[in-house]
Amino acid sequence: MRFQNLIILFIAVIFSANLYAEQTTPEFWKNATVYFMLTDRFNNGDTTNDHSYNRTEKSATLRGFEGGDIKGIIEKIEDGYFTRLGVDAIWMTPLIEQVHGYDDSSGLTYSYHGYWPKDWTAVDDNFGTEADLQKMISLAHKHNIKVLMDVIINHTGPETKSDWAWPKDWIRTTPLCKWNNYKENTQCALATSLTDIKTESDAEVKLPPKLLKKWQDEGRLELELSELDTFFSRTGYPRAPKYYIVKWLTDWVKEYGVDGFRVDTAKHVEADIWTVLKKESELAFSTWKKNSPKQVMDDVPFYMVGEVFNWGLNGYKNTAKNGRSYDYGDKQVDFFEHGFDALINMGFVAHASQPAEQIFSSYSQSLNGGVLDGLGVLSYIGSHDDPDSYDIKREKTFDTAFKLMLAPGGVQIYYGDELARPMHAKDAFGDANMRTFMNWEDLTQSATQDILAHWQKLGKFRQAHDSVGSGKHKILNKTPYIFKREFGTQDKVLVAKGLSIGNKNISVYKLFKNGDVLFDYYSNQEVIVINGKISLSSEFTYLLLGKAK
Repeated sequence: MRFQNLIILFIAVIFSANLYAEQTTPEFWKNATVYFMLTDRFNNGDTTNDHSYNRTEKSATLRGFEGGDIKGIIEKIEDGYFTRLGVDAIWMTPLIEQVHGYDDSSGLTYSYHGYWPKDWTAVDDNFGTEADLQKMISLAHKHNIKVLMDVIINHTGPETKSDWAWPKDWIRTTPLCKWNNYKENTQCALATSLTDIKTESDAEVKLPPKLLKKWQDEGRLELELSELDTFFSRTGYPRAPKYYIVKWLTDWVKEYGVDGFRVDTAKHVEADIWTVLKKESELAFSTWKKNSPKQVMDDVPFYMVGEVFNWGLNGYKNTAKNGRSYDYGDKQVDFFEHGFDALINMGFVAHASQPAEQIFSSYSQSLNGGVLDGLGVLSYIGSHDDPDSYDIKREKTFDTAFKLMLAPGGVQIYYGDELARPMHAKDAFGDANMRTFMNWEDLTQSATQDILAHWQKLGKFRQAHDSVGSGKHKILNKTPYIFKREFGTQDKVLVAKGLSIGNKNISVYKLFKNGDVLFDYYSNQEVIVINGKISLSSEFTYLLLGKAK
């Protein structure tokens, strides 16, 4: 039976690899605007859960829980915050139950960030409940917003005074990763505080006794074991650590209709398991749709985007010469062939200092007929763990927003980009500086309101016109800067920057015909094409022009 299971597994992996070899990214995600937030740092909707599991020790600056939770996200969905920003999907840091205690190897640090898993089958009490999660996803869908879940297979959280260690047949703590080759990226511990899952292994392992005791105390042991039996019987996968985790992750899709995964530390895990995760996620998504037909938004397939650190467009750092693969030094892996619809474009933080035209034209060439034709990327200017985040001092907020939100491909807003949230805090160190609490209080200032309005206009324009992210780019005029994007015959837009304030008479460069009714998303005005031009008066130097919808 063991041999038969391995044969079934081998065939499944080979079939899945072939299935995704010619994968193309769904059109929705090529143009999507994704809003990424640290759940704990976004909005505190329930102060009663701020110190769950007796998390009361005083942490190092910004290295403890600050109170943000699922109910806080619900509040912002309900009041239309994401809708006004033109957001297509929200992505939260992991919501699964974290280690309860703290690590003090680099200052007392709790698992506020969500990347120290303890139990993949439960929601962490600091973030809320499963009922809160179900409500959030359902509410997001009603507002035409998709939900991405941040998922981890690479590691567990550290052992603490309050938490048990995973068995040795599940994890390792050494050697530390050295990054020189494939093995030194995948079969190693990322940090002394993390225990690395033995994802290379197909050896069957038993569940940790203390996890079983936890489930028993919570009254769900029999259910969890029964579901695992059903999963392994159906799939034929060996009961190895990585397959347990695949089952646990895809349950969130099957139960609540999660629309996609953002995969953490993807390059530190053997790529074949991502093929399996995608296949099982698609099945789970299909099951949820059958069971919850009234909650289904559309027919957009399940989406998977990966964090492959140092991969990016235009040969960024460890990107292979073919422009698609990640280069480990001794091996190259094309993650697009392993179920990924998109990869996070870590190169944008370096490209953002370039002129807008250089970014737009080169990205358009890559994504339209170039090395990434038909595939997706997700560009950003800031993140929770990238020390190279662009414009950390928030000195170029308007220009930065223009470059990001009008970049070809999908884009990611990091919470607070749209409010110029400070990326530095007194006495904080390392990545904690990039994880300050959302600066809602700054919305009383007119300058912050102006920045937010700028992001909102760009976001709504992008959301209304697929050609912004998916269309072919062409410059039409250098000064003022004017360009067009065309998405086949389906959609087209004209964008200008650097116009004079007041009256404007602008050629539409034969992109639109006389009599076409157009809309400027920046000044919120409707205009008509007359003699190949449009005329309007506004106090703005930007023009975001498309057919009225």
